[in-house]
Amino acid sequence: MAVTLEHPEWTSDSPPHPALTSRAAAEAFLGGVCFKLGPPELIGAELEWFTVYRPGTGESPTDPPGHASFAGRRPTSTLLALALGPHAPRSIAPDSPAEPLSGGSRVTVEPGGQIELSSIAVTDPADLCARLSADYRRLRELLGTRSIRMVAAAADPARAPRCQLRLPRYRAMEGYFGRIGPFGRLMMANTAAAQISVDIGADRDELTARWTALHALGPALIAAFACSPVLRGAPAGDWASQRMRTWLHLDPARACPPVADWSDPVTGYSRWALDAPLLCVRRPEPTRPGPAVSWQAPPGATFNDWLSGGLDTEIGRRPDIGDLRYHLTTLFPPVRPAGYFEIRYLDAQPGEGWQVPIAVVHALLSTPAAVADATAAAASTADRWLDAARHGLADRHLRAAAVATLEAAVAHSPAPSPELHAALRRCTAGEPPQDGTS
Repeated sequence: MAVTLEHPEWTSDSPPHPALTSRAAAEAFLGGVCFKLGPPELIGAELEWFTVYRPGTGESPTDPPGHASFAGRRPTSTLLALALGPHAPRSIAPDSPAEPLSGGSRVTVEPGGQIELSSIAVTDPADLCARLSADYRRLRELLGTRSIRMVAAAADPARAPRCQLRLPRYRAMEGYFGRIGPFGRLMMANTAAAQISVDIGADRDELTARWTALHALGPALIAAFACSPVLRGAPAGDWASQRMRTWLHLDPARACPPVADWSDPVTGYSRWALDAPLLCVRRPEPTRPGPAVSWQAPPGATFNDWLSGGLDTEIGRRPDIGDLRYHLTTLFPPVRPAGYFEIRYLDAQPGEGWQVPIAVVHALLSTPAAVADATAAAASTADRWLDAARHGLADRHLRAAAVATLEAAVAHSPAPSPELHAALRRCTAGEPPQDGTS
């Protein structure tokens, strides 16, 4: 397993990919590439922070969340590239070697200037947290040399949403989501997440059990770790997780698959992916100076429309396997199969509180018995995604499910964990995560 890194641009010298011959072939390919079977041993994470350019501050620690922490401009891509040096991702420095940090994490940059650490996958969550902590400290030092501060929060409460990266992918995303509503730009520029990745499972039965558990756990864990009640630019409304609100309203056709209707996750996801709308179509860069290339997709078209020949006039070619792989990166379900399961529904946590959901997920998936207990603990609220984002722990049923889920995590944790016990006490009291507590 490897944690997802960047979304590569397509250039005129990109290597050719095998052709897709039929929908059946595409579904078979998706089943194999998205749901790779193997012993469930590894865990990884992607952590995001907001960045603020504050000239004259020099090297500094991460700021706690709050309006004052966001006082300052978003750093430009050029400034981020200068600060990161050989660790800069190629999305902001095309000639960069994009070297990993000492703990193995690679640095990526999100459209709004959020900085992200994408870990390597390891067997021990304590090792994962130690590596991420070391890489976080180094990242903080690098950014501090250019007066860039990191802010640990899940939503930007102060700055208007503005995308800094003007890559063809992000221009196409802004155009696509802009036709739907305000949540696309908010998601791209003003939210941050703590994403955890785990193995699929050794066989189809284990795959299904882990898939079922991760979806059942969603609302309970959203409530347990919701910490983004204020989001600048969001429509009026009180929400415990404004970040998750953006995802649930972003574009239901690509972010809210009807998982409960699927008897088999592999077949269901493969069919859903092909019938999802095209967000963008990669096109080669021009060989001569001129207008920027547009990756806009024909409005309302799905990947299957393209595959079946319905877009031959508009696009001028049929999709290949490379296009299908890229299409998968434009789908945003709460749990995304990418050869492993990406758990995408958790808010970025204050301070180093991201270590707690890593410990929780690892414990709840540590054995088949733990998976079964986790599913049972969260079963009563398994379909309450919107309620979890809106009310969090203020809803007594969601709070009870969150407490039961964390009790199961404590019971199945391979080692005593004061942090897990603290999180359990916090959820029992109905309190959101706080900097320095969990």
